[in-house]
Formats: sequence, structure tokens, C-alpha cells
Amino acid sequence: MPGILYLCATPIGNLGDMTPRVVETLRSVDVIAAEDTRNSIKLLNHFEIKTSMTSYHEYNKVEKADFLISQMQQGKDVALITDAGTPAISDPGEVLVKKCQEAGILVTSLPGPAACITALTLSGLSTRRFCFEGFLPADKKEKAQILKELQEESRTIILYEAPHHLVRTLGELHAALGDRRITLCRELTKKFETVFPTTFKEALMYYEKEEPRGEYVLVVEGKSLLRKKEEAQAAWQSMTIEEHMTYYEEGGMDEKSAMKQVAKDRGVPKREIYQYLLPK
Repeated sequence: MPGILYLCATPIGNLGDMTPRVVETLRSVDVIAAEDTRNSIKLLNHFEIKTSMTSYHEYNKVEKADFLISQMQQGKDVALITDAGTPAISDPGEVLVKKCQEAGILVTSLPGPAACITALTLSGLSTRRFCFEGFLPADKKEKAQILKELQEESRTIILYEAPHHLVRTLGELHAALGDRRITLCRELTKKFETVFPTTFKEALMYYEKEEPRGEYVLVVEGKSLLRKKEEAQAAWQSMTIEEHMTYYEEGGMDEKSAMKQVAKDRGVPKREIYQYLLPK
């Protein structure tokens, strides 16, 4: 029988968040694939885990995934851990999971800490609907496209950022999204955990004087649905009613359906559009 891949969440700061199930699994598997073995050995030593480790990171994720799959096909169980948090979240583990599924290898996840969810619950912003962007890409063209998409995002937005890029990223988000509420979270679950609810403008002023330290999770207010509706209505108002009707009729709508949609777009009763279009 082939082995199993265990995705094992590890603490994002506080070792007390390590679950007994993860400890037991790390002790029982044949090998642990770790993002940085030098970092993870401290965790394993703390919990007296003697299982051998091998590296699995961004720069060897494809060829090492193939090697680990060959080991599991021979019946060995593998545990995947990241430096902190849940594997495969903004992490090369997603490649290994996909390859395991393609190879028919069973994958199971042992839940535990995730910085994105921890920060969201502390943010004071809406938690009902949210999207996770991870780190913005380094490629300027790709980043510009994502920022453009986020301009219309009504859900709460969660991003990660390193301290040396924080001010630049705050400036780019401010320019793209306008001045919105944001909560900056750092040192989560640690002694000096900081949760900083503010706005883009105020945050940029603050970090002109204070040097960013530690890894950050940015939780950003989504664009309000009311504001989106007001902007859409303003755009339609720039058209004449005839132009508005033509827009939908050329798109394939019949006259009745077009009138109904025009009324909805402009926030007026359908009869008002009908009366306006009556032959003079």
C-alpha cells in the first residue's frame, strides 16, 4: 500500500499552539519534509521528535516532490511542515499536494495555526466574506493587474508582507484602493503581538517615523457595496437613456428586458423609463 502525505500545521509563534495530533504524527511518519530544516530542528527538539528530515522549499519543489512521491509509492509516510503555520498556504506545499493527487497518493491535513485567519479574527473588519492574496507578486505587470482587480473587491482582503517591503506595499495599496481602513498585525501569538487598526494614510505617516519590524499580515477593508452601486449609477447617468437602451439591445436583450435593466441601473421605476421613451 502507498504511504500518506500529512500536512501538519505548526505554530506561527507560540509553541503552545502545537496540537498533540501533529506531535504524534511527526513522531510516527518515516520522514518530515521541512521548508527550512535548520529552523524546524528547533521545533522538533522542543517536542523531542527524532524523525529524520529532508528539505522541501520553493527552489526544489518540483524535483523534490517527485522524490517524495516515489517514497510514498514505496509505502513510506511523509509529513510536510512549513516554517510556521499551515503548509500549502502561500507555500510550495501546494505543488506537492497537486502531484500527490495526480499520483493517487492519499493526502490529509492536520489543522492548526494559520496567520491569515488569526489576523482576520483580530482585525475588527468584516469576517463574513474575505479573500486571501498572500504576498503581492514581484513582477510589476502582474502586481498592477492584481491591484486593479482589488479596486472592485468588496470582500475583506488579507495579504502578507515582509518588513522591508511594508511601506512600499502600503503606498501601492493606498494609490490603487484609496484611503481605506486597514489592520496591521505582527508578531502574532508571540509576547509582543501587535494589532494596529488604522487607515492607509495614517499607517504611512506612522511608518515614516517607525521602522517596520517582523512579518506582517495586512487586513484591508473591502470596497463597500453602497459605494460600488453609487459609482455604477454615476457611470450610467453619464449616458442618455437612449444610449443606455442601445447598450443592452445591441447586447441581445429585447426592448422590455432592456428597459427593466436600464431602470435598475439608474435606480428609477421601470415606468419612468417607459414614459420617457414613449413617442413624443
